[in-house]
Amino acid sequence: MNPAELFRHETELQALPAGQVLFKQGEQGGLMYVLMSGTAEITVHNRVVETAEAGTILGEMAMIDDAPRSATVMAKSDCKVLAIERERFNFLIQQTPNFALYVMRVIADRLRRVDAYL
Repeated sequence: MNPAELFRHETELQALPAGQVLFKQGEQGGLMYVLMSGTAEITVHNRVVETAEAGTILGEMAMIDDAPRSATVMAKSDCKVLAIERERFNFLIQQTPNFALYVMRVIADRLRRVDAYL
């Protein structure tokens, strides 16, 4: 599943110029994002753990709990992102089971990747 395809008809995209931070580790998060174009770096404790490309979801853990952000995301190139609020996220999980599985796979993959650094 590619979330960029799922949301391809969306028009309310946020521009994120290269070098701009989308969110920082430790901040409270109320939104999840879909990276619609460009590339972004995901860092944990100032260490790059992933280079995200179009279709990647970002900040998904904020949809599941109210803990502070576990990573920082910064645009590596000019990006466009789609913000997803919790109500819409919950609707997507209920109506699109493949989306729910995709989110779980992303979380599991990121956990394994960070564990590998430790």
